[in-house]
Amino acid sequence: MDLGMLGTALVMGISALGSAIGIGIAGQAAIGAWKRCYMTNKEAPFILTVFAGAPLTQTIYGFLLMQQMKASGADPAFLLGLGIASGLAMCMSAVAQGKAGAAGSDALGETGKGFSLYIMVVGLCETVALFALVFSMVALG
Repeated sequence: MDLGMLGTALVMGISALGSAIGIGIAGQAAIGAWKRCYMTNKEAPFILTVFAGAPLTQTIYGFLLMQQMKASGADPAFLLGLGIASGLAMCMSAVAQGKAGAAGSDALGETGKGFSLYIMVVGLCETVALFALVFSMVALG
């Protein structure tokens, strides 16, 4: 078995797992906020889909890093470690982003205010995944 190829698969799979969990968390909150809006005859804000979909980007980052790792020719053990570590960082970023998006959906659905503040926190969670991607690419050379 080629440990390097396993590492490239793991970075993609682990980051996608985080995206799925984060989207599920944020999506449930968006649906709950829309339900409350409908029950009180308020307009349901479509912008909540931004919170629900934000964790999807970690899957893209995992894919980009996977491609870079495949082309790098780096030591297989290094690729395995990099794939696991980077995948977990992106995964946890997506989960945190889903939780922040859930809180943002709840707050925006209730008040109709504060989108720019809530999306900043969602963006901070995104930054962790971006750092993991860039620093991992730098480590690959």
